[in-house]
Amino acid sequence: MSETELVLRSTRVITPDGSRPAAVAVADGRITAVLPHDADIPSGARLEDLGDHVLLPGLVDTHVHVNDPGRTHWEGFWTATRAAAAGGITTLVDMPLNSLPPTTTVDHLRTKREVAADKAHIDVGFWGGALPDNVKDLRPLHDSGVFGFKAFLSPSGVEEFPHLDQDGLARSLAEIAGFGGLLTVHAEDPRHLDAAPRQGGPRYADFLASRPRDAEDTAIAALVAQARRLDARVHVLHLSSGDALPLIAEAKREGVRITVETCPHYLTLTAEEVPDGASEFKCCPPIRESANQDLLWQALADGTIDCVVTDHSPSTADLKTDDFATAWGGISGLQLSLSAVWTEARGRGHGLEDVVRWMSTRTAALVGLDRKGAIEPGRDADFAVLAPDETFTVDPAALQHRNRVTAYAGKTLYGVVKSTWLRGERIVTDGEFTEPKGQLLTRTA
Repeated sequence: MSETELVLRSTRVITPDGSRPAAVAVADGRITAVLPHDADIPSGARLEDLGDHVLLPGLVDTHVHVNDPGRTHWEGFWTATRAAAAGGITTLVDMPLNSLPPTTTVDHLRTKREVAADKAHIDVGFWGGALPDNVKDLRPLHDSGVFGFKAFLSPSGVEEFPHLDQDGLARSLAEIAGFGGLLTVHAEDPRHLDAAPRQGGPRYADFLASRPRDAEDTAIAALVAQARRLDARVHVLHLSSGDALPLIAEAKREGVRITVETCPHYLTLTAEEVPDGASEFKCCPPIRESANQDLLWQALADGTIDCVVTDHSPSTADLKTDDFATAWGGISGLQLSLSAVWTEARGRGHGLEDVVRWMSTRTAALVGLDRKGAIEPGRDADFAVLAPDETFTVDPAALQHRNRVTAYAGKTLYGVVKSTWLRGERIVTDGEFTEPKGQLLTRTA
């Protein structure tokens, strides 16, 4: 065993067994022991005494649109991973669309990895894409180490990433199930979207009516039926409809292999507060009413929803027009996700242990990253150091995102990230960054 190089000591360390005073020993980038708070420091080890700041495992965000290459003016690996690091995220998994080319072939994956290699401030993995015409590419992508596949059941918003109809879903899911892979799904039914009232303009109420809950509910029901038939593993992306929760809970009880995520914006923002014309709040599916938000929090508490991820989907400011029908739909949330969720969670009686479970432990488990997501021996020494009772007011100018458009502007949030650590090295402290130290990850199981 390597000699201990570093010990991080705090009165509040979030471990799988709960929060407690502890000293965390690190060697060769891994956690080697979680010791009592007053344990002797091994000879030659450097001590970082964090006082009462909370030591969390670094967050794992499995739903990020980096857009690099091709739409790097929207975001890029350099800026996205800096924003993530500033927010306590130490691993992200990049979605296959909004970059050019999309990650739908092995050659395209190779291009994506080459672009990311020297720009990643944190560890980065990749999803593949499932399109109507690339079933033949799914197994090669799987063998090349993608963590699973993303599909849309309604138009994606970009021409190069068409959606699957029900026959296409069946073909792709059968192929993916055949090699034990994971399909993640944007679940909105196009027929319900086409039937919904549509009109342009600045009124958020009109946009909300154009993306009804039953579009999500119907698509999820169809996905559950396909997963049950094929014994396939599926994951519902960015759930916003509380009406779908009973169906999901029943499917889980029946043994359907389904997991579900939701996002900080659905948990912390409400339709009632969205000003007309404020398309920085636009995303698909949409931010819904406060009563619906209560259902999402209840489902997180009881395990019907498994995890929380950002669905960070930025664009240039000019695409965020005041017409909700034509504005780009996406929320930029990487740097603020931990603080936003913690602010709402603490007000609803949840602890940081819950936030870690939703945003680190379960997301790492979703993609099989067994070296991430917890402070325990054998895991990577990835940490966020948080002052949970300190507050800050969101200033877009302080964000690391390439385009500093945010639905959280002016909000006061709890939880200031003091430093972020990757494999035992501090990569950001109070807004000061090291050079990129992230690694490109591949699926290992």
